[in-house]
Amino acid sequence: MLDHDKADYIKLLYWMMLTRAVDDRSVSLSKLGKIPGTIFSQKGHEAISVGAAYALSHTDIVAPMHRDLGAYLVRGMTPGRIFSQAMARVSSPSQGRDVNTHGMGDLELGIIGYISHLPQSMTVALGAAFSFQYRKEPRVALTFTGDGASSEGAFSESLNLAAVLKLPVVFVLEDNQYAYSTPANYQYAIPDLIARAAAFGLPGITVPGNNILDVRNAVSDAISHARNGNGPTLIKANTMRMEGHALHDSAEYVPVELLDKWSKKDPISTYKSLLYEKQLLDDETERNLINQIENEVSDGVLWAENSPYPHPNTLTDGVYA
Repeated sequence: MLDHDKADYIKLLYWMMLTRAVDDRSVSLSKLGKIPGTIFSQKGHEAISVGAAYALSHTDIVAPMHRDLGAYLVRGMTPGRIFSQAMARVSSPSQGRDVNTHGMGDLELGIIGYISHLPQSMTVALGAAFSFQYRKEPRVALTFTGDGASSEGAFSESLNLAAVLKLPVVFVLEDNQYAYSTPANYQYAIPDLIARAAAFGLPGITVPGNNILDVRNAVSDAISHARNGNGPTLIKANTMRMEGHALHDSAEYVPVELLDKWSKKDPISTYKSLLYEKQLLDDETERNLINQIENEVSDGVLWAENSPYPHPNTLTDGVYA
């Protein structure tokens, strides 16, 4: 259902297109040898990260994971800072101490830095939500995890404690079919992961993760539910990881037929088709978006490349002993 103004729908498209453009440029830079470490492709996840983060208020907190680049952008992290993080430059959120999305947080933007070992960001978001409740602040914590991480103990512990204390937190489970190279049928025996919500006494909702409007609406409802003192919600967003786990992974273990099926559900192209159908998007607007995004991405790369590496003398700065 389309119940917002035209500008709102165009913004959602802009953020998804920017997410993919930053992702694509990061892959190119990595192949050129300009990025140490690796890159985790966002392709297929754009609607989840953008739609969920778009539902937050400016006082809320988000703890993204490695495929939630859109959440960083929506919250105000610029492409330049994201590229400088990937390049390990001093202008990055981690000041060159880390690469890709690891440790890429900024509390002034309401972003808790990503913790590599999933689902540990759930426990940190849980702590933030507890502090909001304790201080009687009308704020909500949003965090993301994956289908593979749902097999970890911290996943169950976080759901249980959040439900018992009725904490203002929203959990988004991005079910992208594979935990690295392990398919779902080797991860759990239950028919559907969303059943785990009921096991811990909190609402569980499943949404098509490639439909940004469904994601935004579900997360928005869950945020209102939490902000009104009604406790947490688990939202399972179904999607497909369209590339390997990271740039080094060719994903030969994924059936071609499965990728073909999900390529027809691409979150950006299907959303654009909807906007054209509803006469909310035209060729000129799309061209303007493409040009704007290309300029932002190119300017961001240049800004990052002109930023220095951290000086060796600062190696122990921020280290507690």
